[in-house]
Amino acid sequence: MKNLQFLLFALVLFTLSSCSVITGIFKAGAITGVIAVVVVIAIIIWLISLFRGKS
Repeated sequence: MKNLQFLLFALVLFTLSSCSVITGIFKAGAITGVIAVVVVIAIIIWLISLFRGKS
């Protein structure tokens, strides 16, 4: 049974390529990526300001 699970895991691992992930990201659009980066940077700045405000 464990060999079957390992075989299925290996099959999934080899059939899913990183190229399909990158294709999906580019299909979402560059604007979506830019917005996501801006949101992450804003959250990081907000967290830094929380820690600086306490001291």
